[in-house]
Amino acid sequence: MKRSEVNSIITGVEQFFTKHQFMLPEWASWSPSDWKGKYDKCFEIVDNSLGWDITDFGSGDFYKRGLFLFTIRNGKFNVDKKPYAEKIMIVEENQETPMHFHWAKMEDIINRGGGNLVIELYNATSENKLDTTTVHFKTDGITRTVKAGGKVILTPGESICLEPGMYHRFYGEAGKGKVLVGEVSMVNDDSKDNCFYETVGRFPVIEEDEKPLHLLVCDYSKFI
Repeated sequence: MKRSEVNSIITGVEQFFTKHQFMLPEWASWSPSDWKGKYDKCFEIVDNSLGWDITDFGSGDFYKRGLFLFTIRNGKFNVDKKPYAEKIMIVEENQETPMHFHWAKMEDIINRGGGNLVIELYNATSENKLDTTTVHFKTDGITRTVKAGGKVILTPGESICLEPGMYHRFYGEAGKGKVLVGEVSMVNDDSKDNCFYETVGRFPVIEEDEKPLHLLVCDYSKFI
């Protein structure tokens, strides 16, 4: 991805958050130079990968297959006491987050507003393939089932609990507008806890055609 594309996405995200009155932490607005000399006080942000996260999953087409995320809070296994994480995401109409499951993380995915979120579900086999068995899950505490590959549509205010080993892919429903999506989960480790059905790139390779507006989590090692 080009840095100019990343900057443009961030600008649109900030406008969308303003529209929905969703406020980010103060440090979310920092420029790269604002981070200089702050690691000793902000090491939890850096070490636990809090902040701006944009990926096209290696597709080269962010709006077809990609995702915007901002990790608001997160712990780190065997390092600190925080056992939970929270993210806010924006999912465009028909913008796919590819099929994957988590080895350890249980998470609630919440439609916080905007359009409808479509989630397709499978159980994983012992060989990490797509199982043909019925999927059992809960939406807002209510037990439900779908056939393998079945679709669950979350309207604003609705949520789903996804357990480890439950394959899922999601996208915004066509014609309903982009979706503000929340995630509340156990500690999040995107470097080790994701099992994608296809081979994808979780973090983008950035072509630096202009200066960063804000640092992405994958930028910390280069700039701080």
